Amino acid sequence: MNEKQEFKPYIPADKVMPELTVTSVIIGILLAVLFGGANAYLGLRVGMTVSASIPAAVISMGIIRFILRRDSILENNMVQTIGSAGESVAAGAIFTLPALFMWAQEGGTSMPSLIEIALIALIGGFLGVLFMIPLRSALIVQEHGVLPYPEGQACAEVLVAGEEGGAKASTVFAGLGIAAVYKFIADGLKVFPSEVDFTIKPYKGSAVGADVLPALLGVGYICGPKVSSYLLAGGSVAWFMIMPLIALFGGDNIIGPATIPISQMGPSQIWSNYVRYIGAGAVAAGGIISLIKSLPLIVKTFKQAMKGYGKKADGEETRSTKDLPMTLVVLGIGVLAIIMWLIPAVNLLSAIIIIIFGFFFATVSSRMVGLVGSSNNPVSGMAIATLLISSAILKATGTIGMNGMVAAISIGSVICIIAAIAGDTSQDLKTGYIVGATPYKQQIGELIGVAVSAVTVGGVLYLLNAAWGYGSTELPAPQATLMKMVVEGVMGNSLPWALVFAGVAIAIVVEILQIPVLPFAVGLYLPIYLSTPIMA
Repeated sequence: MNEKQEFKPYIPADKVMPELTVTSVIIGILLAVLFGGANAYLGLRVGMTVSASIPAAVISMGIIRFILRRDSILENNMVQTIGSAGESVAAGAIFTLPALFMWAQEGGTSMPSLIEIALIALIGGFLGVLFMIPLRSALIVQEHGVLPYPEGQACAEVLVAGEEGGAKASTVFAGLGIAAVYKFIADGLKVFPSEVDFTIKPYKGSAVGADVLPALLGVGYICGPKVSSYLLAGGSVAWFMIMPLIALFGGDNIIGPATIPISQMGPSQIWSNYVRYIGAGAVAAGGIISLIKSLPLIVKTFKQAMKGYGKKADGEETRSTKDLPMTLVVLGIGVLAIIMWLIPAVNLLSAIIIIIFGFFFATVSSRMVGLVGSSNNPVSGMAIATLLISSAILKATGTIGMNGMVAAISIGSVICIIAAIAGDTSQDLKTGYIVGATPYKQQIGELIGVAVSAVTVGGVLYLLNAAWGYGSTELPAPQATLMKMVVEGVMGNSLPWALVFAGVAIAIVVEILQIPVLPFAVGLYLPIYLSTPIMA
């Protein structure tokens, strides 16, 4: 508690500096489009995206401090706030929306229009920001020192180092330079592989490996050994216990959703066909458990918001405590609920599902990125949980066939973007809290970044589809393919519910053992190739 009371931001609350300026908005918008397109390709290629906050902050410092010769840490912070929104909108969109393109290629439905994609991205992005605003005090301020928010803290360190210059700045840029050279040698010149994996042949079904990426090493360093060990523990249970058991008992049987015998599968195929469903169940259960445990804090936060939004105990409101007004937040959510009806597949039931699950997963996502970072935020796991429930509800209420599947993906897309943006907003607000930014200006910056990214992400999706086609070798779109499979599985009664509930049971056991369930569930869901370098 003393740590929270003694905390002082880098820029005091009584000092006013340039923040939401024309320069920061223009640079932020350009970076939002750039990082949105780059992350869209990365996610569709390998099934993972990375946080863009730190690269955006570094580029901003290079332009504002060294080219424009202006010193403003808050202006640089605004650039990374707007710029990182593009990456998060792209992350949410690419994990779900390509399923609509694949169904169109199969002749089941028409291609989604640019307006439809923009509406889905805009509604999801705006809701993600608005849902996070009332939670800022509880998660960012009151939990300071408890939830590390690794990328948020790292970004703040980069901004402070850039502002102070000297040894701190040289250390930051030395780290960036080493990482850049390493990436160029590994991925550019292909001198050595950046992905290392070993199949343990005597222990069939198991494997170990690592994506030897500087970003993952950095995340592990910031998270610390305890959180990293929970991630690795989840991965170890999946890759050294569950998968070998599946290989042992599966034999030559062809068990859905796979189409080949288990005996012919490698570890990665066993993981993608079976363990990912178990992990999705664990993430969903972990999210529910986390929400239940957080309810008292959330209720308290909302009560404070209603009584006097953003005010301190002494009744004074300072620059560094001022959020967007609660009335504006509630009005915005109401307007977005009405606009949802413009999306072709969305009706009243769909809108209700989006609002309820949107707030739930915004809360879960905000806490999850506080523990394991934005790059490891399993938004696709949350989308799977949403698709499972929404598809079942739609089917039970008579919305079936292609209309039901398109509606489910539309709902899942909005929820996925909400989760991604809520996580990104949390990291950005943590950075702002540390450096002494103005919360409501950052929240406006997030909305600007979301709006620009929502307009451009449809064009990026169309360009990538025209170039390679989703589901191809060049652009496998692994997450979207899985979402498509989940919806088809629920609508066609072919989903392996036993695997999903096995994941739920594992999460409950982990909670009983008093192990933090979210990082463990994330480790269970993600490939072990990500957990090992983080632990290292």
